[in-house]
Amino acid sequence: MNTYKMVVEQTPIHIIHDTYKRECRYTRGIHIPIADFENILNRMCHDTKVYFDFHNTAKPICVGTYLNGHSGLARDIFNYYKETYNTTIPNIVNGKDFYVKII
Repeated sequence: MNTYKMVVEQTPIHIIHDTYKRECRYTRGIHIPIADFENILNRMCHDTKVYFDFHNTAKPICVGTYLNGHSGLARDIFNYYKETYNTTIPNIVNGKDFYVKII
């Protein structure tokens, strides 16, 4: 099985959380091609999609966008890469905050 590594940032990435009206700081994240991210969104169950939208209100899904991660999204990303590419992403499904950058 292949491995896809998370990015560890030396300087935190700051992403606005519109719902909470504050800025979130992340020191780890994952960079995902837009086609893969669109597939992940299309496969999401309704409840996870609602929670994703809550954390990323009005953020465009386009190259260069940074998104707030959450545990449901982490599971969907992990499962997508495992099922589609036979690839694992260590430490993404561990409850810790992360960001997603669409590439």
